[in-house]
Amino acid sequence: MLNLIHLESFVSLQESGSFTAAADRLGIGQSTVTQHIQRLEKSLGKQLIDRTTHRVQLTTEGEALLSYARAMLDLNGKVHSLFGENRLRGRLRLGVSEDVVASRLTLILEDFIRLHPLVDLELTVALSSPLYQMLDVGELDLVLAKRHIGETQGRLLYREPLVWLARDPELIRLKEGEPVPLIAFPTPSITRKIAQDTLDRHKILWRIVCTCASLSGLTAAARAGMGVLVQPRSMAPDGLKEVSGGWLPPLDDVEFVLVPRRGADAALVEALSALIVARLVPQAG
Repeated sequence: MLNLIHLESFVSLQESGSFTAAADRLGIGQSTVTQHIQRLEKSLGKQLIDRTTHRVQLTTEGEALLSYARAMLDLNGKVHSLFGENRLRGRLRLGVSEDVVASRLTLILEDFIRLHPLVDLELTVALSSPLYQMLDVGELDLVLAKRHIGETQGRLLYREPLVWLARDPELIRLKEGEPVPLIAFPTPSITRKIAQDTLDRHKILWRIVCTCASLSGLTAAARAGMGVLVQPRSMAPDGLKEVSGGWLPPLDDVEFVLVPRRGADAALVEALSALIVARLVPQAG
């Protein structure tokens, strides 16, 4: 029979990308993760990890095992939740800003529904400002979003620089007097306001060439070469390059925070918050 602890190390290794990161995530030693993988390979009689590369990469057999391993861990979590004395029940309404959804939300949701299958999780995706408004009127229980530097609401997760992004930064370089073509979320948007305020402070003209509430739409416009997009550095979409050379001024940092609703179910909020912190905070470096 396969050992679920070994499978958990295998899945964590694939998701985190390194033995060190998997060990940190599981709270065990790196050598223990290595032993788990070796014992799993011995049990199956197959090599699961390609050890000829510098990065963790699954073999064909490892790829075949991955979905089954996740399903077994998911079922195990549901059984424990169903019969556990402290199982969580109820409804939790989560609001997440658009850019976080595009880059990091999937694994958080997978973890939560696996560990707490009896909780009804409702997800709302929007810009940060509307999410805070929904929280204030009681329509959400927990918000994961951005805030300006200097604001104090919420639990700080990490701080990250905003950067200018374009498909071909050199081709889009402006001649003197030309306005910067901005691709931006509609107002109210934190990244849009920071970009506009920064250009205004430096007396640089700008114009909005594309407005869209979806990051996928903004990314498509930027990949088409329409203009410049502002995003947190770690969330830069594929196909876009950071604008360098100093022809655009540096942008302020932005902070990502968790904000619970006063009166929300504390156990549910803490259960999801713990997963979000585990997934997001280590990536801040």
